[in-house]
Amino acid sequence: MKFFSSLLAASLLSAEVLAHPNHGSESPAILARHEHLSKRCNSHVAEFHKERYAEREQKRGLERRAGNTTYKITTAAPWFDVIHNDTCILSPEVTQGPYWWPRSVLLRQDMSEGESGVPLLLDIGVIDMATCEPLPKAMVSLWHCNATGSYSSFTGRSPDLTLGEQLVQLNITDFKIGLTDLHTDDTTFLRGMWPTNDNGIMEMKSIYPGFYAGRTIHIHIYFDSSLTDQLMTLEPYASHTAIERVTNEVDEYLPGSLGGGYNPYVSVVPMDGENFDNGVVGYITIGVDSEATA
Repeated sequence: MKFFSSLLAASLLSAEVLAHPNHGSESPAILARHEHLSKRCNSHVAEFHKERYAEREQKRGLERRAGNTTYKITTAAPWFDVIHNDTCILSPEVTQGPYWWPRSVLLRQDMSEGESGVPLLLDIGVIDMATCEPLPKAMVSLWHCNATGSYSSFTGRSPDLTLGEQLVQLNITDFKIGLTDLHTDDTTFLRGMWPTNDNGIMEMKSIYPGFYAGRTIHIHIYFDSSLTDQLMTLEPYASHTAIERVTNEVDEYLPGSLGGGYNPYVSVVPMDGENFDNGVVGYITIGVDSEATA
């Protein structure tokens, strides 16, 4: 595993078309191990979710900030007896992708920076799959595009061109993920990281992401298609008409995230208890295989 300042780097990574070369490349033995660990921790993850949902329900009626608008949590979130589309096991190392720019990732719990879009509050739990217990001090790093497909630090790159098309345009023939520098500026919107607390939980405020050429909407974790279809009718998402949006059903890389215990879909509830248009609360538990060696 990678460690940053003694904090386990359990990063949720946002990436472009060429940013997932390791998806589907794990050996059968590793996939079998991850599937075994996932099943073994089913009940622990379910209880972990139940506790987090219950805690948020106790806070209903309290004002919660989301973007530039204040909402109240007025409904109980669902919980499940088994893992329900909300657990993924991260490999010891994961590819960071072309839109990772470490100088722009700030230590904070609100990375929205006033960006327009539907408020999104991510409730992220991290468990050690070796013990099925919550993992404290795990640094979770997040970054994703804005409502119209642009990444901070890369605003000079068109969201309407795939990475391959951009490389041709730039006459770059030796592109290497993590080594080739494509950044254009020092903006930092929609980038942030924060460690899990003693209970293995962290929260991050952001906005529901938009889309860019070649990929379905994602933050390395994915959202239900029906929710995305609903929110993409709103502004400023609806104004992004230059390209056709890739859906979950045809995304080239999403299937590689589903095997061997990987299951990167977010469980969601409306932020105001009534309408997703007013904000989304998303729950996901990340399982870290702390005993993996390669």
